[in-house]
Amino acid sequence: MASRKQKFYVVWEGNAPGVYDSWAECQAAIGAYSGAKYKSFPTRESAEKALAEGPGAYWGTGRFVSGLSEEELARIGKPIPESLCVDAAWNMETREMEYRGVWLRDRSIAFQQGPFPGGTNNLGEFLAIVHALAYLAQRSLDHPVYSDSEVAILWVWKKQVRSKAMQKGQTSDRVNELVQRALAWLKTHTYPNQLLKWETVAWGEIPADYGRK
Repeated sequence: MASRKQKFYVVWEGNAPGVYDSWAECQAAIGAYSGAKYKSFPTRESAEKALAEGPGAYWGTGRFVSGLSEEELARIGKPIPESLCVDAAWNMETREMEYRGVWLRDRSIAFQQGPFPGGTNNLGEFLAIVHALAYLAQRSLDHPVYSDSEVAILWVWKKQVRSKAMQKGQTSDRVNELVQRALAWLKTHTYPNQLLKWETVAWGEIPADYGRK
């Protein structure tokens, strides 16, 4: 799996346009500028190229630029088009969790659940994967399932959830019930679907991402 790398930040329109090595420096360069335009990039080279080209090709386009070499990208390959992607989101203030599944090919939503009180992001990621597997099984589909959570994938493979929040009694009865139902499903069902890690550094954010990072 590809490792995470440092990000570089371009400020096209702000108090001090330029390329910056950290988010703190980027924020300082933006300042209180109204209508600032900025974006993160995986390498200094790609950031400097984007600064020179201007915001038109990058700002608000959703365009992703990978910092991996051509060799690394070739080794990782591309995601399988006919697949189901899952992700979860957790609200730090309300402690509510939600999750969803999105088809890779057309970005349409296959399912979405929540928000549920007293959850965590890892538990949401786990529930999303199991929900996807059950969803596909009900429709006799062998599409692979992508998740960007190594923790949740491991829990599914081991059919065992190791949540500190659950152990400390910090999760709600509803979330606990959903986790137990998911574990019971895993232990009583087999599935033909591949469970694959979404390579964010090569492909950008997973399509099911909530865009709240």
